[in-house]
Amino acid sequence: MKKKSVAVVIVSNGPGELATWVSPVVDELNKIKKSLNDDDKLDFTLRLVLVPCPNATGKEFTVANSWNKFELITKSKSFWKLLLKPRSLANWPKKGVVIFLGGDQFWSILLAKRLGYLNITYAEWIARWPQWTNEIAAMNGKVKELIPKRYKYKCQIIGDLIADIKLNSEISLKNKENHFIALLPGSKKAKLSVGIPFFLEIADHIAEENKNINLIIPIAPTTDKNEYLFFQSERNPITKYYSSKIKKIKNIKHSSFDYVIETSNNTKIYLIKKHPCYEILKECDLAITTVGANTAELASIALPMVVVLPTQHLNMMNAWDGIFGVVGKVSFINRFLTFIVKYFYFKKKKFFAWPNIKAKKMIVPERIGNISPKKIAKEVLFLLKNKNQLKRIRENLYKERGNRGAAEKLAYMIVKSIKKL
Repeated sequence: MKKKSVAVVIVSNGPGELATWVSPVVDELNKIKKSLNDDDKLDFTLRLVLVPCPNATGKEFTVANSWNKFELITKSKSFWKLLLKPRSLANWPKKGVVIFLGGDQFWSILLAKRLGYLNITYAEWIARWPQWTNEIAAMNGKVKELIPKRYKYKCQIIGDLIADIKLNSEISLKNKENHFIALLPGSKKAKLSVGIPFFLEIADHIAEENKNINLIIPIAPTTDKNEYLFFQSERNPITKYYSSKIKKIKNIKHSSFDYVIETSNNTKIYLIKKHPCYEILKECDLAITTVGANTAELASIALPMVVVLPTQHLNMMNAWDGIFGVVGKVSFINRFLTFIVKYFYFKKKKFFAWPNIKAKKMIVPERIGNISPKKIAKEVLFLLKNKNQLKRIRENLYKERGNRGAAEKLAYMIVKSIKKL
């Protein structure tokens, strides 16, 4: 009997979701596909639909395309055309399933209805449209509790997709004598405009106090070393507030690192192109990071972190996520939002780092406000000297991490749905 071919369409948006949600699920689906034999009456193709989102960087298509795991990838700018005339972009099998793995849950439901496919929503915190989705894959029991009683039957608790991040068994920084600190200044251009000058100065202050610390930056796949040069130059208005500059960036031959930054104060910062590089990050003592999905990734490998958000640069509102980043591009709205955020938003919002939001308590330090690089450097050096404090942070991160196996469970949910078609 002829196999029935169906489309598995994954909806996603930004670099964090691609790395931590889409990638592990696709890997599990490919494992299942390889296990199918000629007698199986099942065949499916993998497609990725990128949706419009202010959190996106614009390079998601390039990153996903480099994986060579999808039959078709549609760019976010083509999403509306896809909804209006799907066949103008590609031929679509008569049957399929759409899976939400990033963006707005409504877009995946809308696309599923348009294509006549089933819909599965992965809900990390809340399932927003349970009446219109076919199945819900929940991160934990709290998600299911929030679903109205009449729709709870649609929900299956699968665990935390981020907990399925795979680490290589080889330790890249083994036999290390020095401390290693990871710096994560951001992946989007707008965030880098603040992050690069601020983090360079943190690095200089740390190196000035302790020469036995190696500083590393994992380069996000959506950026490159040239952007680091640009955002520390005079073309970036933020740099006038900071003295640290990049003297040079040069290639190096090392098993783990690709480039080295040398600052004007002779501080060395090693850059890693490989993405993801969790096996290297896991060997660090701690990380200094901006707010965002990266805090969830660091939490998944239980890496202690100090989360920073310097509010003295709130006039650069386009560096923010969500609706603030969209409307903040208009100058007069920018000034109004700066006032609103400073005096209302920050007072109301309790936590900014994902592990703290998830735990509903402070388990990793957050430094939000008119903070200085020197102050952050001093706190980091203090933590390095107090190993028991770092140990407590790491243990608390382990406790809050979701159960493993979520990607495999979701993959089998998808296959089960396909078999019903």
